[in-house]
Amino acid sequence: MSTIEETIDVEAPVSKAYAQWTQFEQFPHFMDGVKEVRRIDDRRLHWVAEVAGKSEEWDAEITEQRRDERVSWKSTSGKQNGGAVSFERLGETTTRVRLAMEWEPDGMVEKAGSALGLDNHRVKGDLDRFKTLVESETTL
Repeated sequence: MSTIEETIDVEAPVSKAYAQWTQFEQFPHFMDGVKEVRRIDDRRLHWVAEVAGKSEEWDAEITEQRRDERVSWKSTSGKQNGGAVSFERLGETTTRVRLAMEWEPDGMVEKAGSALGLDNHRVKGDLDRFKTLVESETTL
């Protein structure tokens, strides 16, 4: 398993950051390679993404969700992955977003990319785009 941990501070109240993150269908707007996230029901999501140049699909289950604090998940089919995103109130208008996830690289390309830290770089870019989105006047 490959482990990724990234943190970013956003200039937004914790409730706004959490609300934007839990609009799962909007993930393609800030997550590189994510083509679609579709809610199946209150606890399950279907993902479509491009991973190492290949189209991949998988289902994930939300294993824990505490409003304005934390969302945890694990895959239930397809690409093996799991993790959690937490939201820490630093002040009235500042929130620390901490993402920790594990995934199983598949094949030479994904394993090489993980070894070179490309997955960490991608997640860092995703969090930077999330910051831009949540700090904008008009969130999705």
